[in-house]
Amino acid sequence: MLAERLIMSSGPNMAWYAGLSGRGMRLGLEDETELLERLGRPQDGIRLIHVAGTDGKGSVCAVMEAVLRESGYSVGMFTSPEILRINESIRIGGLEIEDADLEQIMGLVREQAEAMAVEGRPCTSFEVLTAAALLFFNMVSAEIAIMEVGMGGRLDSTNVIRPEVAVINNIGIEHTRFLGSTIEEIASEKAGIMKPGVPCVTMNPDPVFDVIRRHAEEIGCPLRRIMAEDVNVISFGAESVDMEYRGTVYSVQLPGRHQARNAVLALEALSELPDYEERILPNIHSGLEAVMWPCRMQKLMADPIIVDVTHTVGGARCLREDISEIYGDVVLVIGMLNDKDADGVMRELAPVCSKVFVTEPRSPRARPAEETAGIVGRHHEVDGTFPEFSDAMDAAMEARGDRNVLVTGSFRMAEGVLRWLAERSFRYSTSSRRSTWAERILDAARRD
Repeated sequence: MLAERLIMSSGPNMAWYAGLSGRGMRLGLEDETELLERLGRPQDGIRLIHVAGTDGKGSVCAVMEAVLRESGYSVGMFTSPEILRINESIRIGGLEIEDADLEQIMGLVREQAEAMAVEGRPCTSFEVLTAAALLFFNMVSAEIAIMEVGMGGRLDSTNVIRPEVAVINNIGIEHTRFLGSTIEEIASEKAGIMKPGVPCVTMNPDPVFDVIRRHAEEIGCPLRRIMAEDVNVISFGAESVDMEYRGTVYSVQLPGRHQARNAVLALEALSELPDYEERILPNIHSGLEAVMWPCRMQKLMADPIIVDVTHTVGGARCLREDISEIYGDVVLVIGMLNDKDADGVMRELAPVCSKVFVTEPRSPRARPAEETAGIVGRHHEVDGTFPEFSDAMDAAMEARGDRNVLVTGSFRMAEGVLRWLAERSFRYSTSSRRSTWAERILDAARRD
């Protein structure tokens, strides 16, 4: 629950923010525009990059952040949803916003949002969080900030910005209630982040690319298409992928071959910045080696657990392909939200599962475990159904034999496994370069 994930960011303003979750989701730019106007248009004082897509947009953001940091920039990054702490959504210099700073910034936003509510224009939690991120980046004088779209693009709260470059990553079927029922309709919504005169890069295949191209032509957006077949994966494993692109070999510190495509898309977007040749290009290799992005096919070293936030069909397909080659068969622990394509996700994952345990994420939007189990059973025998996440994990760990346990289906499933580990006083092996992040986030879970 949102309120529980805000404990580490306690204070009256964060308590107020937690209360906004009941307002649900809403698409539209009018209230976000008004809120930012009342805050002095903080977005105008920041160089910005805008990233949309269905799968991999967070990884693209993380790659750009790492390369820009290695290039000496003060970099802000706004992503969602968080895994454990709302602080994760707002980063500066690779670090989460401090509790005190978040409380202060949220107080400034709260004052204006409450005034709007009195006037009959109540803001949603995502509108408030977007405004808080932009205000914070402005106040700390971030040289450049990377903004990830929350949902869709055209009417997403982040689309009030005018970036220097836009990125549209892989597009699949998602959020059909809000974005449309066909891939073309969804692509049209995501293409809405493009602006006249602002370069946009994408790697989408036809027919998605046709939708993006037509919109770019209509509004006068310089569009570059990167071809997936130009990205040659040399090798990949549990912590990195080596690739060749246009005659140069790169090593990306993210697991899975699909991260090669995400990295190339990020690099091509950065190449559109005016200071690319002088400041960014010399630091690409060191930036790619410094990328850290948790819970993306992340192996938890001291226990045989792999965690991934995948919740789409396309993401599950990439996960299955990589898991198969790196780890072989796994024991699956899966739980999903009620608006996700559980049938499609399980269809993709079934071939790499030796056993399957079904649970439900801790969310008001969770699909009940019994309902998910019925869907899973179309593709694989269900070895256990547990409404409580901890019971599912206990059963999977007991039944795994010498196999790894894969936990996936939702960001809230990633949260669940980290809290499960924290309750058991788990410690990560220091053999992994990701141990620093792991220990920090688990310590936060223990303090909650």
